[in-house]
Amino acid sequence: MTAASPIRIWDIPGGIHPEENKHQSTAHGIESVPLPSQLILPLQQHLGARAEPTVEIGERVLKGQLIAEASGMISCPLHAPTSGTVTAIGPAPYPHASGLEEWAITLDVDGQDQWCELSPMSDYQSLEPATLLEVIRQAGISGLGGAGFPTSVKLKARPEQKIHTLIVNGTECEPYITADDSAMRYHAEQIVAGIEILQHILHPEQVLIGIEDNKPEAIAAMRKAVGTRDSMQVVVFPTKYPSGGEKQLIQILTGKEVPSGGLPADIGMVCQNIGTLLAIHDAVLLGQPLIKRITTLTGDALSHPTNVEALIGTRISHLLEFAGLQPERLYRLVMGGPMMGFTLQSMAAPIIKTSNCLLAGTQEELPPPPPAQPCIRCGLCAEACPAELLPQQLHFFALGKEYDQLKRQNLFDCIECGACSYVCPSSIPLVQYYRAAKSDIRALDLQQHKSDHSKQRFEHRQERLQREAEQKERDRQARAEKAARLKAAKEAEAAKPSATENDSSVEPDVARLQAQKPSGLSPEQKQAKIAAATAQMALKKAQKQLAANPDNTDLQAQIPTLEQAARDAQTAFDQVQGDLATQPAAEPAAGGDDAKKLKIEAAMLRANLKKAERAAGDSPSAEQQAEIDKLRSEAEAAYARVPAAATSKKPIDENLKKAKLDLAMARAAVKKTEREIDSSPDDEDLKAQLAAQQQVFNAAEKALHEAESNSPIPPPERNKVDKKPVDETLRELKTNLATTKADFKRAERELQAAIDAETDTAPAQDQLTATRAKLDAAAKAFAEYMASKETN
Repeated sequence: MTAASPIRIWDIPGGIHPEENKHQSTAHGIESVPLPSQLILPLQQHLGARAEPTVEIGERVLKGQLIAEASGMISCPLHAPTSGTVTAIGPAPYPHASGLEEWAITLDVDGQDQWCELSPMSDYQSLEPATLLEVIRQAGISGLGGAGFPTSVKLKARPEQKIHTLIVNGTECEPYITADDSAMRYHAEQIVAGIEILQHILHPEQVLIGIEDNKPEAIAAMRKAVGTRDSMQVVVFPTKYPSGGEKQLIQILTGKEVPSGGLPADIGMVCQNIGTLLAIHDAVLLGQPLIKRITTLTGDALSHPTNVEALIGTRISHLLEFAGLQPERLYRLVMGGPMMGFTLQSMAAPIIKTSNCLLAGTQEELPPPPPAQPCIRCGLCAEACPAELLPQQLHFFALGKEYDQLKRQNLFDCIECGACSYVCPSSIPLVQYYRAAKSDIRALDLQQHKSDHSKQRFEHRQERLQREAEQKERDRQARAEKAARLKAAKEAEAAKPSATENDSSVEPDVARLQAQKPSGLSPEQKQAKIAAATAQMALKKAQKQLAANPDNTDLQAQIPTLEQAARDAQTAFDQVQGDLATQPAAEPAAGGDDAKKLKIEAAMLRANLKKAERAAGDSPSAEQQAEIDKLRSEAEAAYARVPAAATSKKPIDENLKKAKLDLAMARAAVKKTEREIDSSPDDEDLKAQLAAQQQVFNAAEKALHEAESNSPIPPPERNKVDKKPVDETLRELKTNLATTKADFKRAERELQAAIDAETDTAPAQDQLTATRAKLDAAAKAFAEYMASKETN
């Protein structure tokens, strides 16, 4: 295709022809605004997640320096538009219809306008597309003509989406706005250079530059800049609103329609705005991030309407003052155009990356809308809709909050152009209803997504718990089977001496074995048995380590000591067991374990009874009633067997209970404040707080003593028990031994995992060797200490 090849112009359904009012702001070219004294840089200037600050309050930054980085894939970084000092990071005025504030970085301008170091890429043709996409992303470029979608994400098509056509949107169909018109008039060469950069990234077969016929100067400048390039063509078509919509422009230039709910990339096309291409040129060829944009200042309330190249973050009041604002004539301030823009609540807000126009209208220019009247079903809105929707039906469904019906009527295909509201004879603000309904649907979808995600996580957790429970049951059964086999083997071994020499089939003396089995161990027996088992375990471990390291002389010298310690511990256990065997058995204490078991049994029966009653409901069957009566009688019988002393509750003195609770709370408050003072020893407020809390604690302690003295309930009897002093050295050695043992087991698992994964096992082997040495040293220290205690 050559540059002169004719392109068929298609038409779009619907559309309107509002008064253009574009000549007011095109008489002065693109002007520069004096540096403001302060910039407000919102962290949310694009579609997606807000940026995360990378600077701190009080930090001086240079022009073009990164001050906030992207927080996700659908996000854009933010750069300093000029040099200055960061004075605040927090909520600040924001250009939004709600008037709410948004998190922003406030920059006090120093007037030096000093650039940071830039990295232009004049030889970008030698770079890979992915590298250029990252340059565009790091420059913070988002769409400058629409919702502000991050440009690098929009250009990164999926492998199945082969881009064959690049659409350049120079339409600017909204009344009053001339920012792109001025950019094409005075920066056509830079725009074409930006197109060539995208050609290197996307490799499209053709580039179509769409411009409405009401911009003759821009058309001439773009045709001159394109020149004889065969791959680009400037396409001029009749003026009609809203031909500047992405999907509408594609239909005008190619005759193809983007599927409902789809993207231009789905049909092999990408659409980019004039301002975005200018920003791409600056980012790649000049190394400059997106810190400025061309903005239209217009409206009858301005004495000097014009287009300016303004820094991002400049206050709206500063720009309007430059354009000669007449406050007495200002009736309504709109960001954007009169069709798709929104009314600003304050001039203290800054312009952002998507601010293409500020319309300062008088009351005659932007009169208040008349009150809405009932819909008369004239159908004019349906005729004007460029997306071929049914606006009146959408209106009724939005009023009734029938969100499913709105989805069936393709509400999200609405581009909110305002054509339906413009032609409505009943003055119904249709677009406002559509925006509110879209917001509600998105909120419900997000809530449903969170609910589904939570449900999925719960189900996965239940499955995991079920698997763990099944594995535990299998392990328990395996341990039970193993214990049963060992028990049977021991019983068989113990029965061998009681058999006669001539009859090998004699059964073991069960009564004798049961008599030999101890019914329970006293505390002295338990302590002696634990000591014997510990000594035996240390001996076996040392023998095992010696078998693995036969040349270890330390282990060889240690074995005799451990053997003697094991013999002494076993002898002590046998002696204690023999001494206690001659003593008469103590009577079980009333209300002891037997009473406790009876109480548990009775409580379980009562729980089963309540469960059966709930399952039967108000009208139980004969079988269910019989089961309930049976469980009730069993529960009553079980409670009757419980001793009265076990079921009686101790009397409670409420005053004493409250005094104890107050003392505990006062003690906790004092300890908490003491910990805070340890971390902040110079904090006088904390010290004063501690003194007050100490007084409260003393008062609570005194109140407790008085409550104990005046309590009608006698204090419980306390038996003093002489505890053995804690051997701190032994505790430390045991802790060290357990820790090193756990490290050794972990190192073994890591080595096995490396072997299973067939990866490099050298690091895991080194770790295992190091942990084995630590374990040997810990075991040696423990054994030596135990041996020294036995000797003493």
